[in-house]
Amino acid sequence: MKRPRKRASSVAVIDIGSNSVRLVVYESMARSLTTIFNEKALCGLGREVQTTGLLAPDAVAKALTSLQRFRALCRVMKVGRVHAIATAACRDARNGADFIARAERICGCPIEILSGPREAQLSALGVVSGVHNPDGIVGDLGGGSLELIDVHGNRVRRGVTLRLGSLALQDISHKSLKRAERIVRNDLADVAQLKAGRGRTFYAVGGTWRALARIHIVQSGYPLGVMHGYSLSAADALDFARRLRRLASANMLANIEVVADARRPLLTYAALVLEYIIRVAKPKTIVFSTFGVREGLLYAMLPQAERSKDGLICAAQTLNELLSRSARHAEELIEWTDRLVRVVRLKETDEDRRLRHAACLLSDIGWRVHPDHRGEQTLNLITNGNFGSISHQGRAFVALSVFYRYAGLSEQNEPPTVIQDLVPPAMIERARLLGAAFRVAHLISAARPGVLPLTHFRSRGRKLMLVFEHRMVDLVADRVGSRFKQLARLMGRSGSIVRS
Repeated sequence: MKRPRKRASSVAVIDIGSNSVRLVVYESMARSLTTIFNEKALCGLGREVQTTGLLAPDAVAKALTSLQRFRALCRVMKVGRVHAIATAACRDARNGADFIARAERICGCPIEILSGPREAQLSALGVVSGVHNPDGIVGDLGGGSLELIDVHGNRVRRGVTLRLGSLALQDISHKSLKRAERIVRNDLADVAQLKAGRGRTFYAVGGTWRALARIHIVQSGYPLGVMHGYSLSAADALDFARRLRRLASANMLANIEVVADARRPLLTYAALVLEYIIRVAKPKTIVFSTFGVREGLLYAMLPQAERSKDGLICAAQTLNELLSRSARHAEELIEWTDRLVRVVRLKETDEDRRLRHAACLLSDIGWRVHPDHRGEQTLNLITNGNFGSISHQGRAFVALSVFYRYAGLSEQNEPPTVIQDLVPPAMIERARLLGAAFRVAHLISAARPGVLPLTHFRSRGRKLMLVFEHRMVDLVADRVGSRFKQLARLMGRSGSIVRS
């Protein structure tokens, strides 16, 4: 009898920040992390550090109480390994070392007080782990500091740390927005990392910037609720940041219900910093990343072979193994569509190819759903999936491909317009084509491995043929032929079945 595979142990990160103290538990150490628990407490450790030099006593008490709960939670969840880090407030405060000593006794593990350069590096590595081939400037806005670092692909350059965290800025400016603006303008004027950001992407990391993105998503009626990868043009982001500042001047931020009460007073400072970053760096696009220091910490611990893997494909492989009828069939489907692309000489970029491969891996994840709802359910699962290394446009493409596999290509079963609007018309046609290919493949094979490798494609002029080897000819049926002809028509060809 085959023994079940031993389940990998979970791993947790305790992140003691200047504004919040957070526990995140991940299913295992992996290239694509899966969060199984996430809790934060807004303690405000750093709210007085710039003026008093100390962590506030009430904030310390609240943080230590939260850490006691976090340790109990880790015990209940049987977490295999706990890593703990602390950032700007603890490294800057005179009583930071004393607090960390008490916190270590509670947590039962060492706590690394990150230096500014180390925090910047881990933030950048977090973006590298969650964004495919990033190119631009990573900015991590915490409560106590702002880290800026240049990334290109997997290369992380030296970063800089500035005391422009939202809590620190509120503290040092004595809650004067005019004074805060002067500080931000002066501190960002000559930062080399920002000068290198012209025309590139600015990756916004940190809870208060995520809160800004959440407000924009709600106010604009954006169809996806996924924060990671949400993007704005620099012009739109600049306009939004300025509008938030006007709301603050009119004392209207209290009406924004999608943001926690404790974070609302910091929104103006976060918007102010973002505004001046855009004015100085002149980036092309702002992309919000939920991958930051915590994810960068774990990513840095992975072997090089794991770090070099594609995060999207790893996530899709995990979902394939968990939800599909046969994980091996999905791998064969990748090879089958590879052959189709080669035979018809379909032009693909590297990005097109990786999205197609991800769609193949996810093409059978809805089989347990009622047949009438598989299309919409898989569309929702993929567009709102908790994984990275894919843009929102890419999410929509993969989701549409699998939707068409289940719902078919008739006009009566079109996906929601708001999802189609996320991708250009050419990508929608490509998704329809891929969905049609999935419909042929799954009909032939019943999602079982060992069948697709015994079918082949031939092309002669404008005619496309699907060839069945002799031992597979009993699988040929009129329905198979009609679906294959539909696929061929989408490529401007006539289709036929050949028995070899």
